[in-house]
Order: sequence, then structure tokens, then C-alpha cells
Amino acid sequence: MKIGIYLFIIIGGLLQACGSAMNAQLYRSLKNPWLASLVSFSLIVAFFICAVAVFPKPLPSYRDILQMPWWAPLAGLVGAVAVYAGLTLISVVGAGTYTALNVTAALIMSLAIDNFGLLRVEPHSFNLMRGLGALLLIGGVVLISRF
Repeated sequence: MKIGIYLFIIIGGLLQACGSAMNAQLYRSLKNPWLASLVSFSLIVAFFICAVAVFPKPLPSYRDILQMPWWAPLAGLVGAVAVYAGLTLISVVGAGTYTALNVTAALIMSLAIDNFGLLRVEPHSFNLMRGLGALLLIGGVVLISRF
């Protein structure tokens, strides 16, 4: 079961790197970063409208919606920042440097979220090995961005 989950996450990471490069080309073609972002997100919205139409259940109850944190729907805006950054900056720093910085920054923030149980995530304590992993990633970013 875990192997399937890990494979899906890895495929998502591979596709995310491709998506950033694809968005950079979209921006290059459309010239306007806001238009390119709109086109990118319009396809995402259309896809999920179709997915909900095909798989409409489960749906949240009124109580579920009331118990949702106020900040939960803002995740889409967080994603928009990543899309905008990718489509405007890959041509400046390269896909490797962009992805290395993006993944390393995400990992460091994830370690803080895990350690402190932020955003209602089940806590996972920071330890020496996690810290070593983060330092190795930072070292990788330095190597990728300098060479």
C-alpha cells in the first residue's frame, strides 16, 4: 500500500517539474504572465468540474463546512504563487535551480509544519536525521544553482 502511495507522490513530483516548464512555455507564447496563469488555472478548474460531475460523492455537510478553518480555501492562492513563480522564473534561473529551490524551501517549511503541528497537521518531531536531510538538500541547491 505504501509503495503505491510513494509512487503516486513521485509521479506527482515528476509532473510538477514538467508543469513548471510547460507553464514557462505558456508564458513565453502568451507574453502576459497573468493571462498565462489564467489559462493554466482555467484548465485545472475545468478538469475538477468534470471530476466532481463524474464523482459527486461524498459531499460535505453544512457542519463540515462550518468546522473548516477559514484559511483552508486559501490553498489555491498558495498554488497560484507557485504557478506564477514557475512560469516567470524558470527562463531566468533554469528548471533545475527553480525546482531545487522550490522543493528545498517546501521541505524546510514542511519540517516546521510537522514539528510544530501547524495547520492542524499531526506533529512529527524534528530530529538529527531530518535536519541532516534538509542540510543535504540545501547543499544540493547550492551545487545545482552554481553549476
